Amino acid sequence: MSEPRVWVLDAYRAGERTQLRALATALGWPCEIKSLRYRRFGLASALFLRNDLWGVDLTGSDPLRAPWPDLVLSIGMRNEPVARWIRDQSGGRTRLVFLGRQWADPHHFDLIITTPQYPVPERANVLRNALPLHGVTRARLDEAAALWAPRLAHLPRPYLTVNIGGTSGPYAFGPNAAARLMRDTMTLARARGGSLLISSSARTPACAIDAFAVQTDVPMQLYRWRRDDPENPYLGFLALADEVIVTADSISMLSEAHATGRPVHMFDISAGRSSMRHDMLCAAGEMHAARALAEADPDRPDHALGASAYRALMRYGWSYLSRDISRMHLRLVRSGRAVWLGDPSPRPRDGDAPGDMARAITAIRALIPRG
Repeated sequence: MSEPRVWVLDAYRAGERTQLRALATALGWPCEIKSLRYRRFGLASALFLRNDLWGVDLTGSDPLRAPWPDLVLSIGMRNEPVARWIRDQSGGRTRLVFLGRQWADPHHFDLIITTPQYPVPERANVLRNALPLHGVTRARLDEAAALWAPRLAHLPRPYLTVNIGGTSGPYAFGPNAAARLMRDTMTLARARGGSLLISSSARTPACAIDAFAVQTDVPMQLYRWRRDDPENPYLGFLALADEVIVTADSISMLSEAHATGRPVHMFDISAGRSSMRHDMLCAAGEMHAARALAEADPDRPDHALGASAYRALMRYGWSYLSRDISRMHLRLVRSGRAVWLGDPSPRPRDGDAPGDMARAITAIRALIPRG
């Protein structure tokens, strides 16, 4: 019996690309990754629910031609018309699986795999997981630990791993957030008496990583993100962590930190009424606590035009266009998967349960008839 033919319409954002490729790997079927380049005004195809390649720069993209796949995995609004076009070319035989949030109604796809941050409507073909999918498995962590342990042996334990994101949605990350991250991380590091393993990402502002670069109070290993760097220690730092601090703008990084089984601390990149904790309490319906938190917070938030516009969209616009990561923060805190940095530390756990990925794989395999 031959294996199904799988195409992955690759994501155009790094975090989404990680989720998509992790799913393809876990599925275990041979797959072809199709990298696409998009035309400047190519979103029109998705907005008007067309099934075509009008939004794709075909000269700069991987070829899309027969034999057509049995299954397409993808993510991102720009890829929706392409996936539907492929299904049309196959005579309706190709099954479409989308991750995250799609523009079209779910009935245009065979399966949607999403998380609570997205307002995807309830449908029979919608699978709502607790956290984003990722490829941080115990085997990969053990391999990374074996590689990086000798390189970090000069640093005293325990290791406090710090993963830094950046501005995201309604939350701006600037000098004020960088100063608070430095202050709160150093407070915990001094209490632990160990070392810092710090890594930045593509979105990290220079002020955040520069603040750590000049500190000399705590031993550390610091990594400045570089594109396609084979020596990126991100996974090694996670594998060796005794505790993890993650800026809470990145649900993907929080999901990967949770997979280690180590205590996870979320850093709130904003403050006052625009803080993540304030939004989380509002999502929980705890309005009195939210107001009290905002009034008692002495810290100042950073401001960015894009973040302000996003917050206005969430409040006054069509909510389906935005995402609300406060729902994810609420679940992480209530389930004991994470705490806010500065709150009492959570207990170590056994690691990431395979439930989300296993459910996704089961649902996908059910789509493909096997003769």
